[in-house]
This record gives sequence, structure tokens and C-alpha cells, in this order.
Amino acid sequence: MLRGAALRVTRPRVAVLAAVHAYPHADTDSLIGAVRQDSGDVSHQAVYDVLRALTDAGLVRRIQPTGSVARYEARVGDNHHHLVCRSCGAIADVDCTVGDSPCLTASDDAGYVIDEAEVLYWGRCPACAQSSERTEPTGERAT
Repeated sequence: MLRGAALRVTRPRVAVLAAVHAYPHADTDSLIGAVRQDSGDVSHQAVYDVLRALTDAGLVRRIQPTGSVARYEARVGDNHHHLVCRSCGAIADVDCTVGDSPCLTASDDAGYVIDEAEVLYWGRCPACAQSSERTEPTGERAT
């Protein structure tokens, strides 16, 4: 993958790319921990530099939901969207529901050539929703 993107194959790049594939939607600190566990001592700066190079090369996608740190995923090129839990911060992929990329048609494109739409769906994941239902008073639902 690295060679195909015209990037040199280095130990940190291989380790970070493997970690992003193993831990979708992981933040930088989690990726640093995973890389260090598998490959030994790698500096924070090296991981940041590799993430930037991988993102610029299109091998990794960076997402940053409002109120969250940047997260990285290896699922690129398909313009999928994300579900974000308001309670625990879990993130899940969701495919486009209608049409081709960019999935949405702007009511007025203002002359732009649109090639991507970014959609975040916010709510509560199944575990948080179930936990909330168990702790709410009978007959009343939190809003």
C-alpha cells in the first residue's frame, strides 16, 4: 500500500498503518500505544508525521467530530459517513443510504464541483441507550 502511494516503506509507517487498520476510529494516543506495543519505542512526533503522510497520500482518513479529538480510519475512497454516540463517544461507520458519491445534492452548489459530502449522525449507541432506559423512571423517557 505504501509503495502504491509513492511512500517509502519504513518501520513506523508500516506500524502506524497496521494500527489504523486494527483500530478503526482510534485517536492519536491510542494509535501511539498500539504502535509501541507492537513495534517498540516510537516517538509521538513520528506517529503524528506518519499519520499526516498517510492522510495526505489517501491511505488513511482523518475525522474529527465536534468536541472530539481527531480520529483515523483506513476505510477511504467510498465517502461513507459516521454515527457518533453522544454518551460514550463511540463511532461507527454508516454507508450512504441513497445515490452515488457524494450522497447528497446541495440545493445550491454555488458553482462548486462537489466531490464529497460529510455527514455525522449523532445519537446514543445501543449500549448507552439500553443503559439509559434501565435508569429512567418508569413511564418517562429522557430527551
